[in-house]
Amino acid sequence: MRDPSTLVVVLAKAPQAGRVKTRLAAAIGDEAAAKLHARLLNCTLRTAVKAACGPVELHGAPAGHAWLRALAQRHGVELRHQSEGDVGRRMHEAFRGGLRRHRRMVLVGADCPALTVADLRRAARLLRGCDAVFAPAEDGGYPLIGLARPSASLFEGISWSTPSVMEETRKKLARLGWRWRELRTVWDVDRPADLDRLKAGTLLERRP
Repeated sequence: MRDPSTLVVVLAKAPQAGRVKTRLAAAIGDEAAAKLHARLLNCTLRTAVKAACGPVELHGAPAGHAWLRALAQRHGVELRHQSEGDVGRRMHEAFRGGLRRHRRMVLVGADCPALTVADLRRAARLLRGCDAVFAPAEDGGYPLIGLARPSASLFEGISWSTPSVMEETRKKLARLGWRWRELRTVWDVDRPADLDRLKAGTLLERRP
C-alpha cells in the first residue's frame, strides 16, 4: 500500500557517453555503456514505482537533461536536481531534503537490477522499526539505503567504490548507536565481469 510518509528516491546521472559506467566502457565502449545505464535506470524506476511504497522521485544529474525529463514523465515521478560532490555528499543532501518532507526515505542507485519490488517493500516496512536499512552488495557496497533520520557523519570519510564501504558504514552506525537492518545481499552492474551475469538472466526485461 502506498504510504505518503515514505519517500523513495532513485539517484542517477543522465546516460551521457563517457560520463557513466566508465569501468564498463573500457570493455564495451562509451556509447554502449551509456545505453546500458539508460536501460538500468529505466528498470530501477519501473521497480520503484511498482513497489508502491510511497511517492517516487528521480534525483538526476543534470536534472535538466531531456532524457531524464522524458523518463520521469513516462514513469509519473517528480524529477529533482541532484546535489554536487561525491556520492556520500549527494546521498546525504538527498536524505536531508527528503526527510524534511517525509518521515522515512529509501534511496536506491540505478545499477542494481537484482533489487525487486519485494526488496523495496521490505526495506520500507523494516524502516518503521529502526533507524536505517541497507541492501549490501557482493562487491562490498550497498545499492539501497533507507533512513528515518539524516546524518552527515554516516557518509563522511567513507572509501567510496571500494570493497570496504558497507563495513565502514556498519562501524559508523555502531558509533552513532543506531538500530539498523540488512536485506539480502545483491549484486550490481559495475564491472566488465558483471556483464556476462547480466546477459545470462532476464533482469532488464523483468516486469516487476
